[in-house]
Amino acid sequence: MEEKRAIRKQVFALRKARSDEEIEKLSRELTERLIKIPEFQDAGQILVYADYNHEVMTRFLIKEAWRAGKETAVPKVDGKDMIFYRLTDFGQLEPGYFGIPEPTEGEAVQWEKALMIMPGVAFDRGGHRVGYGGGFYDRFLEKHPGIKKIAVAFDFQIFPEVPWETTDISPEILVTEKEVIRFF
Repeated sequence: MEEKRAIRKQVFALRKARSDEEIEKLSRELTERLIKIPEFQDAGQILVYADYNHEVMTRFLIKEAWRAGKETAVPKVDGKDMIFYRLTDFGQLEPGYFGIPEPTEGEAVQWEKALMIMPGVAFDRGGHRVGYGGGFYDRFLEKHPGIKKIAVAFDFQIFPEVPWETTDISPEILVTEKEVIRFF
């Protein structure tokens, strides 16, 4: 746990050191790379986080999904769980759990064959992920094993090795602004 805390602190400092313009530029580059992979092109439904605090910005990705006629949904924290709500307009989002944008209205969805675009703090090339520590994505994905999982991160969030536990659910693909890494 201490090692994960140190990695989180390091990555948060790296993200904070980037300007808003740099985060936007890297996010746009990552989006261009992600929308070209078959898993995204073939998906009809996208579960995607609403970014916060210099994470990979998902607004560009969501707009591309809408442009391609895909349905999108974003999570809202409910106790220890996440419930995804259909997103049709960015005006549906307001600061929620820890200030993270969440839907204030809309229809809850239960898409079992969707593509999930998941966040993370740090990753390694073995497919391991350090999240934010709440376990929300691990619990959600454990209940929905049919969902394909793509993580997005900036290149500086990739470490030689990150600590992991058997309960951690790994993405199948990691996309950065520089590359697409397939794990399975």
